[in-house]
Amino acid sequence: MPSVHRTEKGGQYWQAAFYLPDGRRALRSTGKKNKREAMEVCLKFAEAARLAKEQRLTEYRAREVIADIFHIGNASKLTTMSARAHMEAWLQRKSLELADSSLLEYRKAVDHFLTSLGSKADKPVDAITVADASHFRATMAGQVRGGTVNKLLKILRGSWTLAVKDGLARENIFSRVGLVKSDKTQRRAFTLPELRRILECAGDEWRGIILTALYTGQRLGDVARLTWRNVDLNEREFRLTTVKTGKAMVIPMAVPIFDYLVKIPASDDPAAPVFPQNAATPGESLSNQFVNILANAGLRDAVSHGKSSELKKTRRRKVHDVSFHALRHTATSLLKNAGVSDVVAREIIGHDSESISRAYTHIDQDPLRRAVNMMPDVMNGVPAVDKKIR
Repeated sequence: MPSVHRTEKGGQYWQAAFYLPDGRRALRSTGKKNKREAMEVCLKFAEAARLAKEQRLTEYRAREVIADIFHIGNASKLTTMSARAHMEAWLQRKSLELADSSLLEYRKAVDHFLTSLGSKADKPVDAITVADASHFRATMAGQVRGGTVNKLLKILRGSWTLAVKDGLARENIFSRVGLVKSDKTQRRAFTLPELRRILECAGDEWRGIILTALYTGQRLGDVARLTWRNVDLNEREFRLTTVKTGKAMVIPMAVPIFDYLVKIPASDDPAAPVFPQNAATPGESLSNQFVNILANAGLRDAVSHGKSSELKKTRRRKVHDVSFHALRHTATSLLKNAGVSDVVAREIIGHDSESISRAYTHIDQDPLRRAVNMMPDVMNGVPAVDKKIR
């Protein structure tokens, strides 16, 4: 029969004595100083053990017993929330902090994880285990590149940090799941001959998008959605706020872009798009269009469609060293190769730190050679070394 006893050496709390499903007698602290409350906890322990012995202790019933024990002697009930509800609430909080593009990435991470959980997504947060997080990592690693997998894991780690803080989970399951090996392929800048081939293969509007990205270093979405309000032909400037960072930018207009813009029809409506054929096109479709331009230029394989593209969804995506984002690398590199200081290059491109700017910089051999040749000749006036073999 279950009973309560004082702990040894005059402890404050009562101990519960009851029998485990295998018949062993167990002693567990009730965490209660009041004997009546301690007995209530003891009876709950014994009830759970009895149900387990009868093989009737379901996960739901076990959680119900724990919730009852928590409620004994506490003013409030045990907080519980499904994984789905918690993650939706977390996204709602993040919507006040993140730019729209970043929030979209968080939304995708949550959707991928909820899909991975299946029906378990509607169970309490603390029912989600490290095994579930590991299964998610393995699933995504078979579909996307390593860097993307790691980004998803880091996003979800933030969600579980809040769950622990709010008392919904005992531990951050994503902190116990290691990151995957990143792909070795590094993004690079385009060479000038490659840029000329790309421009030759692009249609008129895409030529304008490419030139604008090249000479401003801005991202595809920001360039494709430029309106005439963002263009000041008199001052030869672009004025825009980036979607990803929310940073207000004023960028001088390079001559090739200016020459392009003055030749295309301009609208009297400031809200009209500069590139009307692509302004409303989803980002993924824009990226695919540019990939096909690269394919025509002989720099990448074309985007597959139809059944083959369905098969690609179940395979790990191939990592390429060139994409539209390579124009951002190219812009940074062209500025640095031209001798522009890091501070000025960062201001034009919009990089927040020197380390980020450095990652986008690819110095050519010619400026490096010129720099080396500018060093003084320390051998001037020093006798030549006798090279005769002795």
